[in-house]
Amino acid sequence: MNIMTRYLIVTPARDEAEFIERTILAVISQSVRPIQWIIVNDGSSDETGAIVDRYAELHPWITAVHRPNRGHREAGRGVVDTFYDGYARIISPEWDFLVKLDADLSFPIDYFERCFAEFSADPNLGIGGGGIYHEVAGELRLESNPKFHVRGATKIYRRKCWDSLGGLLRSPGWDTVDELKANMLGWTTRSFLDLKVSHYRFTGAADGAWKNCVKDGRANYIAGYHPTFMLLKCISRLVRAPYLLGSIGLIFGFLSGYGMRTPRVQDRSLILYIRDQQVRRLLLQDSIWK
Repeated sequence: MNIMTRYLIVTPARDEAEFIERTILAVISQSVRPIQWIIVNDGSSDETGAIVDRYAELHPWITAVHRPNRGHREAGRGVVDTFYDGYARIISPEWDFLVKLDADLSFPIDYFERCFAEFSADPNLGIGGGGIYHEVAGELRLESNPKFHVRGATKIYRRKCWDSLGGLLRSPGWDTVDELKANMLGWTTRSFLDLKVSHYRFTGAADGAWKNCVKDGRANYIAGYHPTFMLLKCISRLVRAPYLLGSIGLIFGFLSGYGMRTPRVQDRSLILYIRDQQVRRLLLQDSIWK
């Protein structure tokens, strides 16, 4: 196996019996397979664990891990804690890419091969992944995001970038803070929009629209977003469904972070970097927010 294709996958999975087999079949069919795939059953109450065990018995490079049921889905911290339970089961230290992959996705057989071609062509690329698409009215539609953002459902970390990050934030916003820190450290991050990843749930669907918007607002607070940038973000959010509800949820989540004294990112230089990039965007200057 070429050194550029030595990669690991860690997949947190909770109550994904409806979709996880599609994801497993997509990975098994890859033209370039991982050296190890660790699937962590996060206390599922459906058949997720049994499905994972069945495929782990058939494929020695698949590792099944089972966590006890905490009794509820925990956005942010729960996902990252589950990820790290899988990360702790890595067998070989000899890897070049680490993938965090959700359990409700499917993608072409050459997906990872083409992703690694992007990394090979750009040595400064630290985090990447395919574009997230949802089926709407019979068509696949891209979930739009800032150019620097790679959805948490399919993140690929270059080993050197991963090591420089010093770990993931164990709270909502982890999948934006990692990219912002990577950019601050001189890496680039981006999605490969021509590589279509089918996501069978809309982002945040498991929590409901209101809870997801509040969670996003809280995540923006935790990351240290500039208040003016956040206000304008909420205003621009008014033209997207759920229209008024979405904006109210965002601002409520953000402001309640102050009231609840929610801990923020413990990196002053990162917060200053984030706010500088946001102010530059508001002033129509060059910024990672594009």
